[in-house]
Amino acid sequence: MAAETSQTLDRGLRVLSVLAESHDGLTVTELAAALGVNRTVVYRLVATLEQHGLVRRDVRARLHVGLGVLHLASAVQPVLREQAAPVLRQLAETLGCTAHLTVADGDEALALAVVEPSWTDFHVSYRIGARHPLVQGAAGKAILLGRDGGAAAYVVTTGELQSGAHGLAAPVRGVEGLEASVGIVTLGGAIDDTVVSPRVLAATREIADRLR
Repeated sequence: MAAETSQTLDRGLRVLSVLAESHDGLTVTELAAALGVNRTVVYRLVATLEQHGLVRRDVRARLHVGLGVLHLASAVQPVLREQAAPVLRQLAETLGCTAHLTVADGDEALALAVVEPSWTDFHVSYRIGARHPLVQGAAGKAILLGRDGGAAAYVVTTGELQSGAHGLAAPVRGVEGLEASVGIVTLGGAIDDTVVSPRVLAATREIADRLR
């Protein structure tokens, strides 16, 4: 027997989902059409979500996801770091490269968890919280690969974010609502795909399993 669900809660979550996908915001009428419900229902849903800071109106009265969502999202980040850290540690120590979990934040890639190898003389220093465009670097391009459903398993880049640095990253797949990648970055010369890619892909799968 299917579990009982709340229609109102479901609609409220759908409001947030639809607004999150709209870069220019929506009017109440447009939102009602997208949800397939009447405007009166949408007014009630929006009013409730506004009270919690989850929806906001701009000067044109168009609706957007509110800043209250950032508070909820920030609570998830420590969980992601905790689950990814041991896997990244093993990856960094095995390959002697800096390992990272990177998530999409709008059009940018955000380094959420970073582990540097303990035994190497030289390695890339990659700061937690570092940002760069999704279209640059292996981490961002791997996220786009996962977003577009590309058939390739991983992305390799050279010198796109730091001169002499080589990166390999793979998208985290199969975790609802998460756009992320796992990868490594090194200054130790060109990456040997045959050695590095299987370990990165295994780490990516393990982190995905931990987050499901």
